[in-house]
Amino acid sequence: MPVKYFRYDKPFKLESGETLPELTIAYHTYGKFKGDNVLWVCHALTANSNVADWWPHTVEQGRFLDPSLYFVVCANILGSHYGTTGPLSINPETGTPYYHTFPFVTVRDIVAAHKLLAEHLGIERVYVAAGSSIGGFQAIEMALMYPGFVENLILIATSARSQPWSIAFNESQRMAIEADPSFAQGSDDGGMTGMSVARSLGLLSYRGSPAYNATQQENDNIFKLSGFRASSYQQYQGLKLCRRFNAYSYYRLSQLFDSHNVGRYRGGVESALSQIKSRTLIVGISSDILFPVAEQIFLYRHIPGAKLRLISSDFGHDGFLIEHQKLNSILYPFLKRQ
Repeated sequence: MPVKYFRYDKPFKLESGETLPELTIAYHTYGKFKGDNVLWVCHALTANSNVADWWPHTVEQGRFLDPSLYFVVCANILGSHYGTTGPLSINPETGTPYYHTFPFVTVRDIVAAHKLLAEHLGIERVYVAAGSSIGGFQAIEMALMYPGFVENLILIATSARSQPWSIAFNESQRMAIEADPSFAQGSDDGGMTGMSVARSLGLLSYRGSPAYNATQQENDNIFKLSGFRASSYQQYQGLKLCRRFNAYSYYRLSQLFDSHNVGRYRGGVESALSQIKSRTLIVGISSDILFPVAEQIFLYRHIPGAKLRLISSDFGHDGFLIEHQKLNSILYPFLKRQ
């Protein structure tokens, strides 16, 4: 499915008070738009708008993103690497890429930008807004910023605000990027060595010990002093991200992650969640250490009428990408129209 682009040629004001002179949003759609069948997918940190690519066995008939039933929309987020305005975009005021001068963006900025796309597509209301991780941040904000716009809400492995535990992981990753001298110099490949280290740190929070201990064990009959499977895995994952992303986007998106707080200017988190009117399903993953199940229980207790389901998995936060069969058994019945 080819990527599409929406170009907004007017100034776009950010929550910080800064302004982007213009805006481009990359997006994908699947299925046919019938007015009331929109399923808006909000993607996570380094994913893109091609949800069928990064979320396997979901955009298929009989799955919860069934394109024969729904008009599935996924838009790339502000500050990302995949076509939406971000640090490698040309700043029309200077004629050069933004790099580390790209302004701070928040979850609310992403949602406001995507609302412009929805209006461009003629979407007045979405049947479902679904998101995992920071995609869940966006889905919650969509329901709060535009009351009545989201009929049903699916929140997977996410939270109402970023906690010090996850912020600490992000700060360690930024420290790794800052330690790379090329990051400050400003070039498309600046900070790549630092980002490779940052990704290896981040991966620890995405998976956790059960996943590593199950997949990276050594042969007891082979003596080793180096070259361990877990070591090569960390190296590989760092280099893998460097082949498809950039350090300036990674840095800014980690800051966006940290700033997430649905209670900001809404009287606190509990007050904000109590305002959600969408029919809501919350899904937690048993071994998630980045967004522990306690975070989903909190959402369940404060969103009126919400339902909560848990998935047993050894893959930690990344379980939402891997346990597609278990996820489908929960989400498909919830989504199916009566």
